[in-house]
Amino acid sequence: MTENAKQKSKKKRSISSFTILLIILIALALVTVAMSLAGVEGVTGATVANVATAPVKGFTDALPVCLFVLILGGFLGIVAETGALDAGIAALVKKLKGNELVLIPILMFIFSIGGTTYGMLEETVPFYLLLAATMVAAGFDSVVGASVVLLGAGCGVLGSTVNPFAVGAAVDSLSTSGIEVNQGVIILLGVILWLVSLAISIVFVMRYAKKVKADKGSTILSLQERQTMEAEFGKDRQEAEAAEAHPDEKLMTGRQKAALSVFALTFVVMIVGFIPWNDFGVSVFDAGAVTEEVTEQVSGEDVSAVWADAEGSDLAFDGEVSGTVTAEEQVSNFLSAPPVPLGSWYFDEASTWFLLMAIIIGIIGGVSEGRFVKAFVNGASDMMSVVLIIAMARSITVLMGETGLDLWILENAANALRGLSAVVFAPMSFLLYIVLSFLIPSSSGMATVSMPIMGPLADSLGFSPDVMIMVFSAGSGLVNLFTPTSGAIMGGLALAKVEYSTWLKFGAKLFVILGVVCMVILTAAMILVPGTAG
Repeated sequence: MTENAKQKSKKKRSISSFTILLIILIALALVTVAMSLAGVEGVTGATVANVATAPVKGFTDALPVCLFVLILGGFLGIVAETGALDAGIAALVKKLKGNELVLIPILMFIFSIGGTTYGMLEETVPFYLLLAATMVAAGFDSVVGASVVLLGAGCGVLGSTVNPFAVGAAVDSLSTSGIEVNQGVIILLGVILWLVSLAISIVFVMRYAKKVKADKGSTILSLQERQTMEAEFGKDRQEAEAAEAHPDEKLMTGRQKAALSVFALTFVVMIVGFIPWNDFGVSVFDAGAVTEEVTEQVSGEDVSAVWADAEGSDLAFDGEVSGTVTAEEQVSNFLSAPPVPLGSWYFDEASTWFLLMAIIIGIIGGVSEGRFVKAFVNGASDMMSVVLIIAMARSITVLMGETGLDLWILENAANALRGLSAVVFAPMSFLLYIVLSFLIPSSSGMATVSMPIMGPLADSLGFSPDVMIMVFSAGSGLVNLFTPTSGAIMGGLALAKVEYSTWLKFGAKLFVILGVVCMVILTAAMILVPGTAG
């Protein structure tokens, strides 16, 4: 077979992210149908309508994230139009000449802090494009750029310490079962998992990056991916090489420097906006807040519903009961734009912020109205495939919720774990969370569904519920390094021009190592840390 024939054959075998997600969606639907026909209680067989509408419902469910990604694309399009981003990357690479590897541990550690403190995941999407371009310009490949973001933030989430979307949601879910937790144990075990997994990942990525730097042919990317990478990021590498060849030449104009400064500020504010500061006792961003008194009518049924959620029992009243609830609600804050305090942002606020900053950067960079509109639209259109991938990934979660397959697996696995020793219970629980996390990629959703079952189960067996929380965090976090049902991962890899199959090939050994290390740490903790009755 000729070389050209081999290349064509290789291209034909590549499967897109859309196809992978569609195969998973249909396969899970068939599984539910088979289980329903077999008379399995709790599982409803998926219909053609369920499968057909799941992507649409997934899009609706993920609409805030999708809109954020589109506006982000427009924002990056404006920055690219000013030439500031390419010039900034060239300047950075020139300054780090010979020390490019230093970027990897520094950036991975920074991303991991975001992961362990507030569960940084969807917010990492814009960084895939930036880091891929930077790492290619530095002489590595786009896999290194994707690794820095995904493994950095992912190891932080794996070892969540105060992450409100993981351990926070898990603690809250356990409180409804009357189980008290020890936050000290959670934080200590989280720190161990975080730093150990991060150290292993940094060494893994640096070894690969060093090999690619020395020999471009050692990249794990296919020929097609290399060509795509060069087409997308080759300009940054060429500018970096040109900057090295002309050391005295100025790389950036005054406008570009100003635009790049605002560009950096935009991401800093976004990150600060997502961190739940009030959960950490920080109220500085509430300064200047304007509140108003809000009164709401409540009925006896409302009170009974709240009581049932909080206490797990029924509350009945004789006759009609009604009343009012009065609370202070914050309506504006002069430190925030839009008027929601930093620390309480979600994707609507982030989208508004990036739209505003795109306009400001356009003005600073001297971009005309016509160029602005064209660059913004082109940038947003570049993100359309990412948006569709995010929606398609979310459709799998939608289907699982409609059929009840996720809850069936959880309840039956929990029953199978009863009576096991800590040496078996910890790793089996970890493996259970790996399976469930494919079906429920949302850590807060997973905590809400699973902890009221798994926490009391561990407690009844004499094991620590605190350790069970970290079993959930580590299992869910490990899967979120490679699950195709995460829109952020699939979308981020698409931005970095890395095929999902390539990512699995690159990280398979690392994922196994991290899984084994986590099981060892968690099993030791399950043995050593006494339960609430201990």
